[in-house]
Amino acid sequence: MSTRNTIILAAGKGTRMKSDLYKVLHQVCGKTMVDCVLTQVEKINMDNIVTVVGYGAEAVEEQLGKRSQYVLQKQQLGTGDAVKKTSPILNDLEGSTMVVSGDTPLFKADTFNKLFDYHEDSKAVATVLTSKAPNPFGYGRVIRDSEGNVNKIVEQKDASEAEKKIDEINTGVYVFDNKALFAALNMVNNDNAQGEYYLPDVIGIFKEQGKKIGAYQMDDFNESMGVNDRIALSNANKVMQRRINESHMANGVSFVNPDNTYIDFDVKIGQDTLIEAGVQIHGETEIGSHCKVGANSEIHDCKIHDNVNVISSYLQESEMLEGSDIGPYSHLRPKAFIGKNVHLGNFVEVKKAKIDEGTKVGHLTYVGNAHLGKDINVGCGVIFANYDGKNKHETNVGDASFIGSNANLIAPVNIEDHSFIAAGSTITDNVKQYDMAIARQRQTNKAGYYKKLPYNG
Repeated sequence: MSTRNTIILAAGKGTRMKSDLYKVLHQVCGKTMVDCVLTQVEKINMDNIVTVVGYGAEAVEEQLGKRSQYVLQKQQLGTGDAVKKTSPILNDLEGSTMVVSGDTPLFKADTFNKLFDYHEDSKAVATVLTSKAPNPFGYGRVIRDSEGNVNKIVEQKDASEAEKKIDEINTGVYVFDNKALFAALNMVNNDNAQGEYYLPDVIGIFKEQGKKIGAYQMDDFNESMGVNDRIALSNANKVMQRRINESHMANGVSFVNPDNTYIDFDVKIGQDTLIEAGVQIHGETEIGSHCKVGANSEIHDCKIHDNVNVISSYLQESEMLEGSDIGPYSHLRPKAFIGKNVHLGNFVEVKKAKIDEGTKVGHLTYVGNAHLGKDINVGCGVIFANYDGKNKHETNVGDASFIGSNANLIAPVNIEDHSFIAAGSTITDNVKQYDMAIARQRQTNKAGYYKKLPYNG
């Protein structure tokens, strides 16, 4: 039975990144580079996906999980040696095998699929993925014969002046007849300055054997961008971000300034939502339709329902239901649940709290470890004091209650429905339904005291 297989090369440390993090684990728009590659490969239904790991093997395997098989390249002896390590899994299979690097995060599934189709239709033993480069300097040039087959691949340093003018370059992605690939790998030697076994050497071996070597030229050169340093990583992020934002716009999302808006790979946004400039949306955030995300807001792993307005605020691992709004300059910390038509004004912080429908928390308030019922009014400067220095405690506020400005609610405390908390009170005891709680010292005026002050002039 003929199979389709992919080998992802992810064993290198990436010294030019100058990082403690292994190269393929650096992220592009919220997804590690090797995950970007694997995600696209998965879309074309491979029979086998094998990732070659080396440096940081455990971290790479933890990142990709059971989505791939793995082989270990203990010593970094070149790409040919890395591919050869997959022999116990792939060696005897009929079919086609693609080899792609884990530091090329911009390739698309459609490109991979077309490469496989072209290879199998052309009956070539190997097919090189190529592209037209705006500036081919530094790339290996693809030299074709009169029939369009690959005659040779010439590196920059070895190219003649005529060959240097060729702008079709080798992207480093190949599809091989699987059995022919492993047979040729046994003939590759390491007679070179680095003492390594190079995968491209199999192309020369096939050529000497008189076998057909094809080339499929893809449309978008940017897809072939490899990442070897922080500059290339930045450029890859720019390309991916443009691709992500344009995809959202094609699906009915409006951007005020897409060049200054940063959205991760897995974010979902509904149609007729407006994203203003400077916004960052990360992780697995879902945003509904007809929402507005105001300038410079930052959202991480949240679920935002339809018709929600976020104004210049910071949201983490929280949920906002239909018609609610927040900001400016407010903060949802993890496990905040904001009900329908809830209003959170400026400088409000909510942490591990549920706020039910129609409640209003206007400004300058902290709500932590609490459950607020429906249609409550929370005045300015209210503090839900939830921490005693050792443990966190809960506060419950019933429906239609009124919490006056500058009140302190000392948890654990229960405030029943339709209660009234007087402004400036510090509440330490439970409050029954329809009661007003007032806990503040009565005002005392000292007649003529101002005249006794040393600075009254």
